[in-house]
Amino acid sequence: MRPLEGLRVLEFAQIAAGPFTGMLLADLGADVVKVERPDGGDGMRGWPPLHAGDEGEGEFSGNFTSLNRNKRSIALDIKDKADLAKLYELVENADVFIENFRPGALKRAGLGYDQLKARNPRLVYCSITGYGQTGPYSQKGAFDVTAQAISGLMSVTGEEGRAPVKCGVPVGDFATGLYAGYVILAAVMRARETGKGAHVDCSILGSLLGISALQTSEYFGTGVAPRRLGSAHPRNAPYAGFQASDKPFTIAAGNDKLWRDTCAIVGRPDLPDDPRFTSQSLRAKNQNELAAILEPIFATRTAAEWLADFDARGVPCAPINDFADILSDPHVDEMGWLQPVTMPNGAEAKTVGFPIGLTDYEFEITRTPPRLGEHNDEVMSEWTERRYAKAL
Repeated sequence: MRPLEGLRVLEFAQIAAGPFTGMLLADLGADVVKVERPDGGDGMRGWPPLHAGDEGEGEFSGNFTSLNRNKRSIALDIKDKADLAKLYELVENADVFIENFRPGALKRAGLGYDQLKARNPRLVYCSITGYGQTGPYSQKGAFDVTAQAISGLMSVTGEEGRAPVKCGVPVGDFATGLYAGYVILAAVMRARETGKGAHVDCSILGSLLGISALQTSEYFGTGVAPRRLGSAHPRNAPYAGFQASDKPFTIAAGNDKLWRDTCAIVGRPDLPDDPRFTSQSLRAKNQNELAAILEPIFATRTAAEWLADFDARGVPCAPINDFADILSDPHVDEMGWLQPVTMPNGAEAKTVGFPIGLTDYEFEITRTPPRLGEHNDEVMSEWTERRYAKAL
């Protein structure tokens, strides 16, 4: 059995954070039913890249595919009384309800937490928002970039002396999805013991502050806001990117032994005794001077040559890849992280599957990303039958 076999999830969410949460649960075996509006569904269905298939159904979104495998889709208009009644039926038989509307929006539609709890006391209801259910910012709209900006993350991302930049990956959306999936399962465990569900209030801002533990603790300890350092580290050096003769690479000499090994590799055995670099804190403090010494040396050889030497001495190092590089890397292939996926229109592509190993479980894509409303009749039949079977 898959680990979450039998867990029933209604995903009333779109774009990234909510669908990523649902996919995490679906990948481990939960029956995730994506509830979409009939007039277009999840907005990400129109996001490129769009793949043309061979079944005459038009193009299908690769972005949507990457976040919606292993799910089923139903299309319901919650402003229609008959459709709302169908959704209520499904809620009564669900374990989890995921939504990413602004606070209060679903309550006005009759789908707030207290309203659904009255129909299903064991329901775990997860709300994903930019800022949380309460507080002065609760009604502000949010996307990943605005959350990165307000959270402080952008203030420490980018090169020193230059404008702040957002992380190239929508880390706010995906960190929030990870927090949401984690807390949902904790609440489900408690609900199974007590029969009492819960409301999970998961915000992008809170999630970004949560994963910024080193930066927040630095501020609390010093009273000074952390700053942008490019690829450098505030407490370690050399721990950054450097330019070889052909391309950039990184090293992370994070302790004294690795520092001495680095000095031996670059042919500067004198550097460990330099009073500017005799401790980790001094190296971090004087890392600009250290970089000025190392950069001309690294420019004399190729990245591959340096990486081979660092690997031989056990100094953590890596090429600075683009996604074309890493997705064709033999390690990624050996780990089996890439999976073929077929879209409803017959188009085929690759996707990153569930990247975490688990004994006695092998991830597979059992359901292609669904067409809008593809499973309306199927889900209503199966879920209501199961509810009546339980009652009997």
